[in-house]
Amino acid sequence: MTDQQPVISVRGEAWLEADPEIAVVNVMVQARDRDRRAVLDRLTSRNRQVLDLVREYGDAVEKVESGPASAYPELKQKGDRERVAGYAGQASARVTVRDLAVLGELVARLAELELVTVAGPWWSLRPDSPVYREARVAAARDATRRAQEYAAAFGGQLGELIEAADAGLLTGHGSQRAPVPGPSRMFAAARMAGGPADEAPALDLEPVRQSVTAEVDARFAMVLPGPSPQ
Repeated sequence: MTDQQPVISVRGEAWLEADPEIAVVNVMVQARDRDRRAVLDRLTSRNRQVLDLVREYGDAVEKVESGPASAYPELKQKGDRERVAGYAGQASARVTVRDLAVLGELVARLAELELVTVAGPWWSLRPDSPVYREARVAAARDATRRAQEYAAAFGGQLGELIEAADAGLLTGHGSQRAPVPGPSRMFAAARMAGGPADEAPALDLEPVRQSVTAEVDARFAMVLPGPSPQ
């Protein structure tokens, strides 16, 4: 028989749901004309309109990041020759909103602008959200509870913690799972040039709750009952 102390290895798991903390909306402006300079001027003007509108919301918007912009000729084939039929361009921005109460109104107002396309929102938690810590702590508690149950089932008691690590790191196999993002809803709209539009209503956008998972591997010593006195 061996005197080596028995060890219990377990994996603790946790799954939490939380309300999103931020929402991201992508905005794209477009322009098209026979004249290259006219395209650039319209693109600049429409992009400024978007940024000015977003700035009206102050601290409710966490940040605005400019995305890719492009301007290019549109070619038309005529026989064996190609000729420039006109020019087109587009610019984009990524808007991160922290006050979700204004999101529906902001998206509707952006969609009302001329030749603007809005996509989103994409809901998420911040990278440093306390929800991730809560999930890790819950996984550690789950690991301890499982180990206690195993120890009791084998007629012993749970001893001291020997080792703990994110799932897969103790054995060198597997990988840590990233938090699972909740599903996103998409809204897209584009308004062509035309007459004056009515005041845009606020869209009723229901936040999608976010799912966060955590796993931890742990090893505990198991204390067996001592021998019965003779």
